[in-house]
Amino acid sequence: MGQTKKAVIVKEYQLESGKIYIYDNYMVASFDEGTTITLEKAFQIIGISEIHFRDKDFGYISLRKNSYAIDPTVYNFVRGLENLKAFAIVSVKEIDMHNFKIEKMFYKKPMKFFIEYSNALTWVKRKLSTAAAAKTKE
Repeated sequence: MGQTKKAVIVKEYQLESGKIYIYDNYMVASFDEGTTITLEKAFQIIGISEIHFRDKDFGYISLRKNSYAIDPTVYNFVRGLENLKAFAIVSVKEIDMHNFKIEKMFYKKPMKFFIEYSNALTWVKRKLSTAAAAKTKE
């Protein structure tokens, strides 16, 4: 039996509104209670993604432990990231599930809601694997 490889954090960013954790091919964001994700904050996150994933596909997991707001116009810019192949939201809160339906209308790319982080991570890795397989066929 093979051992399961533990994910290693490549880099951690402490922003004024929360934390971003960078792994090999995905990033995880956890924002503070009451924060509003504006275009300015989104550009910080996009900048971090460009530092670590400029030339490779990646996934994004939003851990919604706290309640915070997102300016929906942020998704107009985020969906322009060609190498962002999977966008997962993790929360147990019903309001987040409702907000997800609205956010998905703005994002218009692969985006899924999960109650458990492990399921979100599995989905993100599957999407990245599918994207990689599609590239090798080109």
